[in-house]
Amino acid sequence: MTDTSAASLPGGSPMAESLSPTVDAPLTTVDGTPLREALHKAERQKRWRAFLLVVPLLLFVLITFVTPIAKLLQQSIYNDDFSSNMPNLSQWFVENPDSFGVPQDEAAFEALVLDLQTARENRTQGQIGTRVNYDLSGSRSLFTKSARRAARIEAPYREAILDLDKRWGEDDLWGVMRRASSAYSSSFYLKSLDLAQTPDGEIYQVDKKQQIYVDLFWRTVWMSALITGLCLLLAFPIAHMLATLPLRYSNLLMIMVLLPFWTSLLVRTTSWIALLQSQGVLNDLFVSLGLIGTEGVLTGMLDSLGMADREGRIPLMYNQAGTIIAMTHILLPFMVLPLYSVMKTIPPTYMRAARSLGATQFTAFNKIYFPQTVPGIGAGALLVFILAMGYYITPALVGGAKGTLISNIIAEAMLNWYNWSLAAALGALLLAGVLVLYWLYDRIVGIDNMKLG
Repeated sequence: MTDTSAASLPGGSPMAESLSPTVDAPLTTVDGTPLREALHKAERQKRWRAFLLVVPLLLFVLITFVTPIAKLLQQSIYNDDFSSNMPNLSQWFVENPDSFGVPQDEAAFEALVLDLQTARENRTQGQIGTRVNYDLSGSRSLFTKSARRAARIEAPYREAILDLDKRWGEDDLWGVMRRASSAYSSSFYLKSLDLAQTPDGEIYQVDKKQQIYVDLFWRTVWMSALITGLCLLLAFPIAHMLATLPLRYSNLLMIMVLLPFWTSLLVRTTSWIALLQSQGVLNDLFVSLGLIGTEGVLTGMLDSLGMADREGRIPLMYNQAGTIIAMTHILLPFMVLPLYSVMKTIPPTYMRAARSLGATQFTAFNKIYFPQTVPGIGAGALLVFILAMGYYITPALVGGAKGTLISNIIAEAMLNWYNWSLAAALGALLLAGVLVLYWLYDRIVGIDNMKLG
């Protein structure tokens, strides 16, 4: 009896001891691996699989986005057209850092002649002159002419060079060559801000009549802000209608909103040219209604405001008005879609509840509905503003001289002036402005509150 009762007690027999797990024994998998180690290994494998899945996207972003921006920033401060082709004179500038203006040292002019002779042999005098011409207009012809005659120049070199062309005796020219003797320079950023340097390196503001880029930057900013505001005014009721109409009607309207995306941007812009020109559809319509023209009821008022041409028609092309109208139409869907995506999630019962509690229609909209649309407004406004800042085709076709934006000057610097460094500096400043805008939006509204869908 004693043995049987003892065997029946929990843990009282060897069989019970072998079946009961010990408290301190680690949990293991089927193959004997500790469970904690197996879980860590599974997590590592999951992270590696996720990383390998996004590697193609990371490479695509690196190649198509990060690398071009890095190249842009480098090009904005780097240009070795002068330093690599005028090594002797560049070395003289390094050895004489305190010499400004026209040097009195014969060695400087000897180095200049030797470099011009080498440039003539290598046919790089045009490249050298173009680099100096970026900062001092008219310099390219000086270098090409001097390089052609450099082989016949003999000592004393200073007198021979000054007799060849008096422009070699100008302090501004030597100041520009000193700055160009270094491959890295901030002169392109200074020019982008309508600044210049004296021969001794002092920075000053150029004459008001010669200022171009700062005014273009401000024009780009305020026109982009105006286009953003117009898009918001037009898109808000459209998005509200799309969000509140029955599905069969809202789908039809959504197709009409998306239709511009299926049409070429160039086609849409040229269509606005046909609509906005002086003999275009809009002006003909206003003339037929008797509003404008030689005998229009509004002709006198428009003429006094400077808004009518000699025929009494409204000039809507090749000015700021044409750019604003065309870009508002093109960028409008980018405002509608974020607003619609936010408005669609707002339950209509909120407004009905506010009205049932005594709020007026305006109060219910102002206090209940509108605050919930702020994330969509912020997303659409930021998207439209950034797109408008960098738009090129539409201002180029319908803007004319008064409706162009900074993007058009960037393209002009690359395609016609062949000044890639200036274009890169202007592009870098534009990029910096967009990043500042993004930072301000994050500080004021919060980027986490932005909703694009």
